[in-house]
Amino acid sequence: MKRQIEVFTAGCPVCEPVVKMVNEMACDSCEVTVYNTIEQCDSKVCVDKMKEYNITSLPAVVVNGKLLDCCKDRGVSKDELVAAGVGKAI
Repeated sequence: MKRQIEVFTAGCPVCEPVVKMVNEMACDSCEVTVYNTIEQCDSKVCVDKMKEYNITSLPAVVVNGKLLDCCKDRGVSKDELVAAGVGKAI
């Protein structure tokens, strides 16, 4: 059984080095699938998978159905925006 690696990208300069690194590190036991969310995937499978894995920012890497810890909890949060003063007059 192969290790399933899914890379979610926006096709941007920040994401592309991650895609390259994963592809370079992959071995014969790895099956790498890259989902470019800008292209939305023909069947929208990438959007469904992002919801399933709770991906909130890109790039993100999932191995054998588990979002890597380095890719968790990195989205923009309302609490952080409020704490930074967004929405308050100066």
